[in-house]
Amino acid sequence: MRVDVISREYPPEVYGGAGVHVAELVKALRGSIDVVVRAFGAPRDEPGVFSYSTPAELSDANPALKTLGTDLEIANDVAGADVVHSHTWYANAAGQIAARLHGIPHVVTAHSLEPLRPWKAEQLGGGYRLSSWIEKTSFESADAVIAVSHGMRRDILRSYPSLDPERVSVVYNGIDLDKWHPERDDDVLAELGIDADRPTVVFVGRITRQKGLPYLLRAIEKLSPDVQVVLCAGAPDTPEILEEVAGGVRELQKTRSGIVWIDRLLDTRTLSVVLSSATVFVCPSVYEPLGIVNLEAMACGLPVVGTATGGIPEVVDDGVTGVLVHIDQLQDGTGTPVDPDRFVADLAAALTRVLDDPEWARSMGRAGRMRAESTFSWAQIAVETERIYRSLL
Repeated sequence: MRVDVISREYPPEVYGGAGVHVAELVKALRGSIDVVVRAFGAPRDEPGVFSYSTPAELSDANPALKTLGTDLEIANDVAGADVVHSHTWYANAAGQIAARLHGIPHVVTAHSLEPLRPWKAEQLGGGYRLSSWIEKTSFESADAVIAVSHGMRRDILRSYPSLDPERVSVVYNGIDLDKWHPERDDDVLAELGIDADRPTVVFVGRITRQKGLPYLLRAIEKLSPDVQVVLCAGAPDTPEILEEVAGGVRELQKTRSGIVWIDRLLDTRTLSVVLSSATVFVCPSVYEPLGIVNLEAMACGLPVVGTATGGIPEVVDDGVTGVLVHIDQLQDGTGTPVDPDRFVADLAAALTRVLDDPEWARSMGRAGRMRAESTFSWAQIAVETERIYRSLL
């Protein structure tokens, strides 16, 4: 069996959780089946990986139209595959067209949903209507849809009610436990400007509405002044959200020390060192299908304070591996808290509880590592994914 996996992201061009997922899944699947990767971006040296750039004729087009042009080139090259598997709307059109062109099953993995990310219109303009249409038609015509959490499965069926629930399966994201583990290196911390001796909160994520970073910046104001905050935050969706976050960071830095903003992508070992040195990891997302960053933190022995939304409650065992923060959200697709002030206060209170009890924090960190080992291995995820492939042939 040959499976062609299509993704916008693939190493070394990885920007978020979907790219991590694809890279690790491909590696695990190759132990038993033939996998060809077709990814956006510059040429890669890895065997069995083919790269595609934007067609020259579309260089000045809307970003969504550029994506569709790349998808058409990919779809043509899928000839000879037994199954095509697309990840995110960027790749869904390629998978959908390839399935019809070559008469093969199409599997979609949902890492996020366009109807639940309306702020993407800020980034794509009219292209957001195009990306939403691509996703909708791809999901509704796919032979199988994989959700990365049960929360995501519920969102899929709510967003696309014509989908047959029997075609929607849950296969979790995973974590490479050999890459992500507790690691101490004071020299690395010093180079980054991190004080290894202060109680520390770490955030890792893209600067996008769904990650809830502006709420976190407000919550930080309520933390003890001796608390250090490390923000590994980059890849902004728009200049506007970047300026909003930058402004919030500047205001914090006027009144307290220990606000460390790292706006570049860190390699795995460096980020492991940063996570391992902290007291608690925070995930203030208002939309999160699962959250690989939470698994990375847990694998490094860190407790997680996360919003009780999407798939986060399936990763964070409340009171055992971290603390869940309740949120009432508007039902308009934005995920906006009904009471933002309450959410900010509850987030700050949860962080304070963990920071004030270092032994409890360490205990939850140990439990998080054990949970990552027992539930989120890529070997098991590959087995479940291959089973779906074979069920379609």
